[in-house]
Amino acid sequence: MQFEEMDGWNADSNAASMLSNLGIKEEFHYTLMADLDGKQKVRVLLAQALFGNPDVLIMDEPTNDLDYETISWLENFLANYDNCVIVVSHDRHFLDAVCTHISDIDFGKINHYSGNYTFWYESSQLAARQHAQQNKKAEEKKKELEEFIRRFSANVAKSKQATSRKKMIEKLNIGDIRRTSRRYPAIIFEREREAGDQILNIEGLTASLEGELLFKDIDLNLAKGDKVVVFSRDSRATTAFYQIINNNEKADAGEFAWGVTTTQSYLPLDNSEFFENDLSLVDWLRQWATTEEEREEVHIRGFLGKMIFSGEEALKKSNVLSGGEKVRCMLSRMMMVRANVLMLDEPTNHLDLESITAFNNSLKNFKGSMLFTTHDHEFAQTVANRVVELTPNGVIDRYTTFDEYMQDKKIKELRDKMYTVKA
Repeated sequence: MQFEEMDGWNADSNAASMLSNLGIKEEFHYTLMADLDGKQKVRVLLAQALFGNPDVLIMDEPTNDLDYETISWLENFLANYDNCVIVVSHDRHFLDAVCTHISDIDFGKINHYSGNYTFWYESSQLAARQHAQQNKKAEEKKKELEEFIRRFSANVAKSKQATSRKKMIEKLNIGDIRRTSRRYPAIIFEREREAGDQILNIEGLTASLEGELLFKDIDLNLAKGDKVVVFSRDSRATTAFYQIINNNEKADAGEFAWGVTTTQSYLPLDNSEFFENDLSLVDWLRQWATTEEEREEVHIRGFLGKMIFSGEEALKKSNVLSGGEKVRCMLSRMMMVRANVLMLDEPTNHLDLESITAFNNSLKNFKGSMLFTTHDHEFAQTVANRVVELTPNGVIDRYTTFDEYMQDKKIKELRDKMYTVKA
């Protein structure tokens, strides 16, 4: 009887369905765990956690190494999950889609809030601004907060869990909103000069790795002001693409040409070669100074300070940095270069939520052109005005938002066709 109550008769089919939805192809369903690669193991462990409808589901960075389609499936699954879910994640789109409450560890305490991540972030920023406005009357502050809650309640009504969230937010006590102690880096990309109309032209670009075709016959013309999210079902394809157009690797075929008025700055997926010395961060960043003024320690400390390397932290050795600190150093370098074209390969890797949010806002305001690859849905949706997908059978290129691209049925059919490798 207990076996039947637990839906035991359908366990095999339910398990197979769960694995398939999480991107484990049917041919691997009876493969030993020891024979799976790292990313496949993560997906199987995720399926194991979801299987059986547990009363409490605890997830630590569940979207790591998942593609957009799998994350979208997981968001829908958890949004309709009837039991308790406790999740830690740096994926803002995921948190907004799934969470009805946010627990924030700040000032040495855990504070519990109604609403999703965006509501928590915007309300905490509002509280910080109001704290700085000491001369503002208490009644004016109260009115501002009430208007904010009203506006956000209207916006949140469009989300999947609209009714419950709307009720919780409307019941929110204004005194519950607290300012945060978190520090957000000041990421500001300026251009030394404006680029002309010719940015980048690519014709027939083809690349393979160890005999496996990554992409073929890529034709692309990057226009002034384009902010392009470049992606592929094979992440090796996008990295190879950036390495080729930065002259770090050679293509199998095709050619590319940068416009004569362009200057490029590139954040690679693997930045380890930049940190093989034992220079202090001040001396490390000085390597990219081009004038005497830029070489001054005060000037360099200004860039490092924007990325939260202040005081003695600016004298840290570059070869002992954490992954997140290395990315922040690379961003300092990019800001100093003042290029008019940015290239970013998985820029949010290793960054905390504060840095990701500041980075995201900076790129939205950047006036130049950009090519970037990211698994951060919010990043892709809010920054890109064009989507380029690299496949083994050519390129799919659309001027559209990322969400519109992923939801278009005709594009989905085309994508499936383009990934079918021809014999």
